[in-house]
Amino acid sequence: MGPQARAVCSLFFLMQVLGEPAEHSEFHLAGDYLLGGLFSLHANVKGIVHLNSLQVPKCKEYETKVLGYNLMQAMRFAVEEINSHSSLLPGVLLGYEVVDICYISNNVQPVLYFLAREDDILPIQEDYTHYMPRVVAVIGPDSSESTMTVAHFLSLFLLPEITYSAINDELRDKLRFPTVLRTVAGASHHIEAMVQLMLRFHWNWIVVLVSDDNYGRSNSQMLNERLASSDICIAFQEVLPAPQTNQVVTPQEREHLQIIVDKLQESSARVVVLFSPDLALHNFFGEVLRRNFTRVVWIASESWAIDPVLHNFTELRHTGTFLGITTQSVLIPGFDEFRLHHSRGRKPASNTTRLKATCNQECDTCLDTTMSFGTDFTFPGEFMVYNVYSAVYAVAHALHRLLGCSQTNCSRSVIYPWQLLQELRKVNFTLLGHQILFDREGDLPMPLEIVQWRWDANRRPFQSIAFYHPTEQLLKDVDNISWHTPNNSIPVSTCSRDCQPGQKKKAVGLHTCCFECLDCTPGTFLNKSADEFECQPCPSNQWSYKKHTSCFKRQLTFLQWHDASTIIMTMLAALGFLCTLAILIIFWKHFQTPMVRSAGGPMCFLMLIPLLVTYTLVPVYIGPPTVTTCLCRQILFTLCFTICISCITVRSFQIVCIFKMASRLPRAYSYWVRYHGPYLFVAFITMLKVVIVVGSLLITNISPTTRADPDDPKIVFVSCNPSYHKALLFNTSLDLVLSVVSFSFAYMGKELPTNYNEAKFITFCMIFYFTSYLSLCTFMSVYEGVLVTILDLLVIVLNLLGISLGYFGPKCYMILFYPERNTAAYFNSMIQGYTAGRD
Repeated sequence: MGPQARAVCSLFFLMQVLGEPAEHSEFHLAGDYLLGGLFSLHANVKGIVHLNSLQVPKCKEYETKVLGYNLMQAMRFAVEEINSHSSLLPGVLLGYEVVDICYISNNVQPVLYFLAREDDILPIQEDYTHYMPRVVAVIGPDSSESTMTVAHFLSLFLLPEITYSAINDELRDKLRFPTVLRTVAGASHHIEAMVQLMLRFHWNWIVVLVSDDNYGRSNSQMLNERLASSDICIAFQEVLPAPQTNQVVTPQEREHLQIIVDKLQESSARVVVLFSPDLALHNFFGEVLRRNFTRVVWIASESWAIDPVLHNFTELRHTGTFLGITTQSVLIPGFDEFRLHHSRGRKPASNTTRLKATCNQECDTCLDTTMSFGTDFTFPGEFMVYNVYSAVYAVAHALHRLLGCSQTNCSRSVIYPWQLLQELRKVNFTLLGHQILFDREGDLPMPLEIVQWRWDANRRPFQSIAFYHPTEQLLKDVDNISWHTPNNSIPVSTCSRDCQPGQKKKAVGLHTCCFECLDCTPGTFLNKSADEFECQPCPSNQWSYKKHTSCFKRQLTFLQWHDASTIIMTMLAALGFLCTLAILIIFWKHFQTPMVRSAGGPMCFLMLIPLLVTYTLVPVYIGPPTVTTCLCRQILFTLCFTICISCITVRSFQIVCIFKMASRLPRAYSYWVRYHGPYLFVAFITMLKVVIVVGSLLITNISPTTRADPDDPKIVFVSCNPSYHKALLFNTSLDLVLSVVSFSFAYMGKELPTNYNEAKFITFCMIFYFTSYLSLCTFMSVYEGVLVTILDLLVIVLNLLGISLGYFGPKCYMILFYPERNTAAYFNSMIQGYTAGRD
C-alpha cells in the first residue's frame, strides 16, 4: 500500500473512531453550545513517529505537561463560572469538548471531530454558510505550528479559533488565517521585550540557540532582523538537536550538544537566548549540568519561560540567572479553589468512562503529576490561564450579543460560525481590569512580564522583575533581580570593554560589537549619539583637545583698540595725518613760490589729498574684518598709493626731461607740456590700477574668513580672504613697478641743481616701499595670524609717513626756515651755476 493510500485509510479510520464523549469527564461538558479546546497535556512529540501505522498517536504514552493541564482547567473553570455565576448567557448552558494534542498530526483528528456533526459525519459541500459543526469556536492550540495547521481547516468554515499562546506574527495575515484570533501578544513584542531587556543591562554580545523547527527558525530570524538596527551582536548561533521520541540521547546528539557547550565555554558571551520548545531543552541542560557550565544569563522564550518541569531541575540554579518572557499574570478569583477542590474530589483514575472514547481524551496521570510538583507549581499557570480565561469570555460575550440575550434569557437560535466570527471581532468589554478588544489583525495586546526563576523556599518559583507594554513598546519597572554574581552585580556580556569618553571605536573582525578604542585627535570630538566609530570635526570657530567629547569656542583674535600695537599705529597715523595736513596748508599758502612749483605745483595736492584719505582709513584694520573694511583695504588703500607713486614717478621723469631731454627732444617735450602729459600719465596708471583691482576682486573672495592659528589651534584669526597675501601682491605689483621706474629716474637726476635734486628723497621712499612690501608678502606666505595684520598696517603707516615726511618734509623745512632760498632769483642762480658747471 502506497503512502497516499495509507493516508486516505488513516483519515477514514480517524473519522470512525470519533464517538460520543463520556459523562463526568474533564474533557467533556454537555451544553447548548460547545467550545472546542486544544491543549498539550503531554509533552509535544518531535520527530518521525507512527508513519508505519494507521493509529492516531496516543498522547498518554508520553510525559505529562503540567502547564497544559493547568490551562485546560482554566477553560473548564471559565465555562463553569459563566454557567453558574455570570450574567452572560442567562438560560443558556455552555459546554466544551477538549482534546489532547501531543503530536503535530493530533491536530487533524480533533479538527475533524469538531467540524463533524453530532452523527460524526463531515459532509463535503460547495457552500458551508448554513452548516453547523459540533462546536461554535475553538480555544487553542498552543504552538504556532499547530495553530496554522488547525486554521487551514477552520478557515473553510470560518469557524473562530482563539489561540492563547501562538505568537508567530504570520498569524496576523488575515488573508491566510481569517479565523485566527489571539489573546497573547505577537512574536514581535516578545522579541522587542528581549532586546530592550538586553539594552537595559548593556548586553551587546549574546549567543542564540534555536530548535530545529519552525518556532526556532522564525523567532531567530525576527531577532536577527531586530538586532540589525541595534548595538547588539550575536557571537554565534546554533541549532539544538531535536530529541528522539523516547527521549534517549543518541551518540550523534550527545556529540552535537558537546560541541555547543564547548563553544559556550570558549565564548566571552555570557547571555544566551533560547528559542525552543521545552522538550528539546531537557537534554541540552542535562549536558550543561554534566559539564558544570556556569556564570550565564539564560533568557527564555515564552515557550519555556514558566515551565515547571525544567524548573524542577534544581541544579540549574548553579548555572546562572534565568530570565523569561511570558504573558502578564492576572489573578483569577476562585480559580485556585477550583483546582484544589478538583484535586481533592477526584480519585486518580482514568477519565475514560464511556464505551466509545474520542482519541486522546484521557490523562490518568495528569492530576498526580501536577500535584507532585507541590502547591507552588500550580501557580505558574497564572501567567497563561488568563489568556484562556479571556478567550472563553470573549466567545461568551459574542454569543450573548448574537442570541440577543437580556438579563434573564436568550433566544437559543441557530448560530453559524461565520456569524460568531464577525461578532468576536466586535467584542469590547473589561475582564478583571483588562480591556478585551481585538485589533484589526485579531490580536489582543496583553502586557508581557519578565520573570526570574527562583529556587528560594519562601518565594514563588517565577518572580516578576519587569513589564513590557505592547501599546507603548516600552520596558518598565525593572527591579528586584537577584544575579548569580558574588556581589550581585549586573553580569557583563560584551565583546569589547566600553571605550573611555573621547575614544572612538574601530571595528575588529566582522562584528561591530568587537572593537578597539582610539583617542580622538585634537580638533575632533566624539558624539556617541551620532556615530561611535568616527570622531566628528569641530566647527571652524571651535576646537578640542585630544580625547574630548565636545568642542570649546576658539578665541577669536583680531586687531583691537586696546592692544599696544594698535595704539602705536593709531598714534603714528594721527601724527602722519596732522603732518600731511600741515604740509597741505603750507603748500597752499606758498603755492606760487618756486619751491612749491619745483615740487610739482598742482600735482602736489594730487598727492597730499590721497595721503590724507589713506590716513583716515587706518581704522579699517582695527576690529573684526567685514566686507566693507575688506573692500576699503583692497580698493581705497591701493588706489591712493598708486596715485601718490604715479605722481612721484611722473615728477621724477619730468625733472630729468626738463634738464636732460628737453634740449635733445624739444618737439616731444612740447607735446608733453601742451597735452598735460603728467596728468594723462597719472590718469592712465590709475585706470590700469582700477582694472587690476577689479580683476583681483572677481577671482578672490572678499568675505571675511576665519582660520586657525597653526601655532596655537585654540586661537582663530579673521582675515579678509584665504589668499589675502596673493591678492596683496597682485594689487601692489603695479606700484612696485612704478617704484622701480621712479627710483631709476631719480638716480638719473642725481646731478641736477640742489633745488631740483630730489633723488635722495625719492630714492629713500621708493626703496623703502619696494622692500617693505616684498618683505610683507614674503612674511604672509609663511605665517598666518593677527601679526600679519599688524605688519600690514605698520608697512602702510610707515610708507605714508615716508612719502609725507620724506618727500614733502624737506620742502616745508626750506619754505619755513630758509625763505631766502624760496625765490626766483635764487633758483635762477642755481640753474645758471648748474649750466656753467656742465659747460
